[in-house]
Amino acid sequence: MKKKSALNIVVCVAVSVLMSCSGLPRLEKDLSPDHQDFLSKVRYIITKQERKIFLKLPPSERDAFIEEFWKRRDSDPDTEINEFKETYLNRIQEANHLFKEGGTPGWLQDRGRIYILLGPPEGREKHPTGYTFYGRPIEVWYYGPYPIMFIDRSYVGDYELVAQSAQYVAQLLKAMVDLKPDVEIEKGGGLFDFDLNLEKYPENKIQVQIKVYYQNIWLVEKEGKLETTMLLDLEVLSDSKERVWDFSQEYPISLKPEEMKNTLGQSYEIKVDIELPQGNYRMNILLENKTDEKKVQKSIRFKL
Repeated sequence: MKKKSALNIVVCVAVSVLMSCSGLPRLEKDLSPDHQDFLSKVRYIITKQERKIFLKLPPSERDAFIEEFWKRRDSDPDTEINEFKETYLNRIQEANHLFKEGGTPGWLQDRGRIYILLGPPEGREKHPTGYTFYGRPIEVWYYGPYPIMFIDRSYVGDYELVAQSAQYVAQLLKAMVDLKPDVEIEKGGGLFDFDLNLEKYPENKIQVQIKVYYQNIWLVEKEGKLETTMLLDLEVLSDSKERVWDFSQEYPISLKPEEMKNTLGQSYEIKVDIELPQGNYRMNILLENKTDEKKVQKSIRFKL
């Protein structure tokens, strides 16, 4: 299993296709025990928009959301094991075992939270009386040059993260974002996918028709609207694998919140016209939602 790199707690930027947060506390109370457990355990890595989406989904669709949630964070999708999920959940158990002091479960304490997000520290110092004989208990963890300090202000074993260390934690998490690997191109499937059709016309003309259902498009709220940009890359190869045509274009999507009511079951469509000589071809289509960098690639063979 991969070590720390397997758990780069980099929250994928998810976006909402919903319209308001009203009623969310009530919806959370209505969750099944399994769904409540999921939402509780992922509190450190789920985005606000992902949480809204999850709570607004019909109960029958929440298991699919959970599967996609972990899949989007899988550091190596080619293996059977989701290293990210396994490491994250293991760290919750380890935090409960390591930090038993205080009246809160270990994984919900500050030390547990940092342990889950950053992994075991490279060095750990304990000062039961602080830096003076009568001081408060202090722990210092080291991640490279960064000292992360916790103080037990109430002498009950519930260590709190100090303000300066919180800034270091933010820098460490930002470094994880900067160093994250490129997103793997998927071959379709999952919540983000598209339907593909080629319509043939006279004189060796074809039209590429791409359809993406709005419910599968992740949008971000900006200035009162729900927005994203779809990037489409097309290439056509001949039998000899020579590129004979290519195309790239961005398609902005912007909807008012009230317009979302009319998108249920509806799709966003992209159409591209192509004219080629007679022959056998292969077309590669890559569609990316630039908001969350989710990509889907498909190929199709055709004859003119």
